[in-house]
Amino acid sequence: MSVTGTRSVDSGVFWPAVIIAGGFVLWGGLAPDSLATVATATLNTIIKTFGWMFVVSTAFFLMFAVFLAVGRFGKIKLGRDDEKPEFSTVSWVCMMFSVGMGIGLMFWGVAEPVFHFGAPPHGMAEPQSREAAVVAMQYAYFHWALHPWAIYAVVGLALAYFSYRRNLPTLMSSAFQPLLGNRIHGPIGRAIDVLAIIATLFGTATSLGLGAQQINSGMNFLWNTGESATIALTIIAALTVLFILSAVSGVGKGVQFLSNLNMVIALLLLLFLAIIGPTVFIFDTLIESLGYYLSDLVSMSFRTAAFSDGKWLGSWTIFYWAWWISWAPFVGVFIARISRGRTIREFIVGVLLIPSAVTFFWFTVMGGTALHSELMGLGGLVEAVNEKGAPVSLFALLAQYPATTLTSTLAMFLVAIFFVSGADAASVVMGMLSSRGTLHPRSGIVVLWGILAGASACVLLVMGGLAGLQTASIVAAAPFLLVMVGLCVSLWMGLLDDIEVHGRFNELEAAPTIPTQPV
Repeated sequence: MSVTGTRSVDSGVFWPAVIIAGGFVLWGGLAPDSLATVATATLNTIIKTFGWMFVVSTAFFLMFAVFLAVGRFGKIKLGRDDEKPEFSTVSWVCMMFSVGMGIGLMFWGVAEPVFHFGAPPHGMAEPQSREAAVVAMQYAYFHWALHPWAIYAVVGLALAYFSYRRNLPTLMSSAFQPLLGNRIHGPIGRAIDVLAIIATLFGTATSLGLGAQQINSGMNFLWNTGESATIALTIIAALTVLFILSAVSGVGKGVQFLSNLNMVIALLLLLFLAIIGPTVFIFDTLIESLGYYLSDLVSMSFRTAAFSDGKWLGSWTIFYWAWWISWAPFVGVFIARISRGRTIREFIVGVLLIPSAVTFFWFTVMGGTALHSELMGLGGLVEAVNEKGAPVSLFALLAQYPATTLTSTLAMFLVAIFFVSGADAASVVMGMLSSRGTLHPRSGIVVLWGILAGASACVLLVMGGLAGLQTASIVAAAPFLLVMVGLCVSLWMGLLDDIEVHGRFNELEAAPTIPTQPV
């Protein structure tokens, strides 16, 4: 089958995924309390029984990605050996960064360091002390840098390799060809693609819910509009229309333009805080916190509930690992889609290190400025977050600097663009996964998945706000975690075959030619 597939819908994938998604929306609309009870019970079981699997697997994904980059597989190209990259490096980085993390960085950039500063993880420091500030930055780096991008890198690499190197459709099931053979086109392969769609749907819905909450908080902070589920649902509905319009315009016209635009605005906001704010403190924080992060990376990566606070792990680390895993099919497919022509080494270095470096800088500027305010400035951010919640944290910080109305409006605009660009790409990817891997799914299919993603976000907000969003991410990611482990095994088998074939080919090319003797 061609890598571009056909534009026809795969009914064996499409209808089961639509029934599950539609059933969830219907259940949440008719009986939200019942859905919340079942979801919470499922969440508690997953964290208590299988939380360690998220911890171990995520650490393994990082080690696996690094091994592939530095080893003999690094020279293998994702495409023909003479193929050039489709997108420029700048656009490539901007697209994968804004799609992979955009809304989350806006939501948690100030909130997470402030949370950890007020209540340090595992009691590692005295609350609201200088030691707590270091721990806060260390864990913000831990949750947002190398580990999540390793998850994306593994999935994206597998999809790109089997799509562009083996000429298979851009489907999650295609990455299992060495393990399943032709069965990737049968019920097992379709089940894998259905799980990928459902994980993508709930990962996207979580981000949309976070974005709507933050925009609502910003509007209330500036214009006293109030904060309510009705306003958040209206925001989701309005932005859902916008990202559907963007999605049907295609990757080149929609996501690339929005990604470049929001990176420019984000950079301007960061530079404003870095220059107007405590510049020296920010750079001191970056160096010291990065050192602690790297020195404790192994111990943090393997910390479970055996001797630590299991409730904290479930609310933070396991939630994050599940959120990244639930986004992995969507971000993986999207990164694969824009990475044709790059080598495995270039792919992993780009996906792993460049966004992580931007993440370090982002959290240092946002979180470092907030911590400086708490330690040496006006303060009040811990109280604001505790009283009004995480969404207000960014606006409370911007209120301490000049041009509050302008910067807060830009921040809301930035959240909206991240909302649109991320959901845009997610709806296209779900259309691809349900349409035999075509790179250009039908507009009607893309619109349907966009509507279901927006509707799911509405249900989750009504079901339990931030807690509901976290619950959905973990529950949806649990089955897909097993898919990711199998995917790593299959990718390893495929790369070994590739090396063996090319090794033999190179040996034949290098062998001396023996002249034939006339008979």
